[in-house]
Amino acid sequence: MSLIELFVLAVGLSMDAFAVAICKGLAMKKISFKKALTVGLYFGIFQAVMPLAGYLLGIRFQSKITAIDHWITFVLLGIIGANMVKEAMNQESEEADDSLCFKNMFVLAIATSIDALAVGVTFAFLQVDIVSAVSFIGLVTFTLSVIGVKIGNVFGTKYKAKAELTGGIILILMGFKILFEHLGILG
Repeated sequence: MSLIELFVLAVGLSMDAFAVAICKGLAMKKISFKKALTVGLYFGIFQAVMPLAGYLLGIRFQSKITAIDHWITFVLLGIIGANMVKEAMNQESEEADDSLCFKNMFVLAIATSIDALAVGVTFAFLQVDIVSAVSFIGLVTFTLSVIGVKIGNVFGTKYKAKAELTGGIILILMGFKILFEHLGILG
């Protein structure tokens, strides 16, 4: 696998994390470099670990993983998105800024990296240098996620009240899109 092919793959895998990072930035009242790094680290690490795990699992479980990955992603993004919508509707929840709590970030990181698990299985077939591949994927995802938080926050500071609602709706729609693509409803 060439560096260009790996870069394209890394960008493609990181798009879900990038979109969710934008949503996280939308929900933040104040952005700090630490918060952006936190989001980037969650997504970058999970996006690197999941293909490594897939690689280690090998072809034995490929059909089982690809058969349900879209359902897992759909449910996880739906739950997080619905929670964001609920919090946006509840004026009292604006006091607490727990948007980067471990539980939420852990679930989002898993949800955005499920596809990378299946990609890792294919790496075993392609005899890819797994250490450099997952490091590169993690770095690209980290970088795009940090940028996504900033982009989301710039937009979110202008539309504070509706930012979290929009972010939640986007996550729910992403879940439906992933599900529909895997079911063959969308091309």
